[in-house]
Amino acid sequence: QVQVVQSGGGLVQAGGSLRLSCAASGHTFSRYYMGWFRQAPGKEREFVATINWSTGNTYYTDSMRGRFTISRDSAMNLVYLQMNSLKPEDTAVYYCAVGPSRIEYDYWGQGTQVTVSS
Repeated sequence: QVQVVQSGGGLVQAGGSLRLSCAASGHTFSRYYMGWFRQAPGKEREFVATINWSTGNTYYTDSMRGRFTISRDSAMNLVYLQMNSLKPEDTAVYYCAVGPSRIEYDYWGQGTQVTVSS
């Protein structure tokens, strides 16, 4: 059974940084993508970034490129989202997801709240 467990998040002032972690287990993810999404109140869920587990290739939403960095620890089956220069509009519930392609995600984490105060 696949499990996706997130940690991190919380409250930070604008301009600050946070790191989210995501641990996936119960499957061989060598060809999978692990991505981050977010959903702000009253808005649809949006893509943040994803990483190919095998190649390490990364993909970002343009508006977050440069401020957010996705990375992986293959030995620990962990994926991180480092978020810098946070803005109040980054406030959202962030979700980690695992799937077989950049646009298809089958397994989701529980979500973690990120709140950026102005």
